[in-house]
Amino acid sequence: MSEQTISPANILVLGAGNFGTCLANHLSHEGKNVTIWARDKTVVESINKEHKNPKYLSTINLSPTLKAINTIDASIMKTVEALVVAVPMQAMRSVLNSLAPLFNSEKILICSVKGIEISTGSLPLQLYAEIFGSNISKQAVVLSGPSFAIEVAQQLPTAVVAASHSPARAKSVQNLFHAPHFRVYTSDDPIGLEVAAALKNVIAIASGACAGLGLQMNSMAAIITRGLAEMTHLGVKMGANPLTFQGLGGVGDLFLTCSSSKSRNYSLGFQLGQGRTVAEALETLGSVSEGYTTAKAAEELSKRYQVENPIIHQVHNVLYNKRPIKDALMQLITRDAKAEFKFSK
Repeated sequence: MSEQTISPANILVLGAGNFGTCLANHLSHEGKNVTIWARDKTVVESINKEHKNPKYLSTINLSPTLKAINTIDASIMKTVEALVVAVPMQAMRSVLNSLAPLFNSEKILICSVKGIEISTGSLPLQLYAEIFGSNISKQAVVLSGPSFAIEVAQQLPTAVVAASHSPARAKSVQNLFHAPHFRVYTSDDPIGLEVAAALKNVIAIASGACAGLGLQMNSMAAIITRGLAEMTHLGVKMGANPLTFQGLGGVGDLFLTCSSSKSRNYSLGFQLGQGRTVAEALETLGSVSEGYTTAKAAEELSKRYQVENPIIHQVHNVLYNKRPIKDALMQLITRDAKAEFKFSK
């Protein structure tokens, strides 16, 4: 018997950063009963009274029906039909641990987090399996794709992917989020979508650095294309479908993140290329750069799966080993000549 799709009406969004805020606002505008959780009580008060998030997307007037809370208890979780996780990757474990006893497989678990946990090398779905159990993890849905939060909030046309091992759950999330300005496609490859979502942030740092160094479009095209190859190689080793990297969550999100100053990761790389130290560049961002933490985890995963990823390796060296950025560039462009594709027989 096939699984049934679910039409949740009560949604809880964990995290009031850029993406959590834009998703909560989008669902609220679509007529859903949405509550957003934030650590900061001033953010909660501002959303409830002023319909503004003073820290993220502060220029956007939020839906007047969107509610914000600072604490989550059993009575709240009892009514929740779908949980959207939008907290920074490195904070996800601590946030979700307290909710595990209150969560069951009837609720839809949606992940919009992009990254890899440094301490374990785990992707979000692997973390879900550890915290909630394998059954819930297998039914969880990854929501990702080329989507700057500000443009979603402005209702500019955007297309993303909902991926899950459960086709019915992917379809449920598609139905939940889909709108004329926010198109949602489904996929059965959440692993590939998570790998692409995490690694594109690391490649974006390299792309921004090229621009900061004064390099032009030829160099950016090379970084994006070879970065896509690195994402694909590691993803396939981890069990992903290579076609995923040719879609919205792969090359689409990679192109977006690698070519715009709206990207925090591109901006981090650009400042490094301009000569700022890592500490100085991080301080000026004003928000989390997932690529910074992901670079460390991606370097370890590349070693674990024995995949040669020279761009990721050099980004890691610049961020964590104090390698001068011009030296890292020289290491990349003086590598031995190779075939572009290497097919196994």
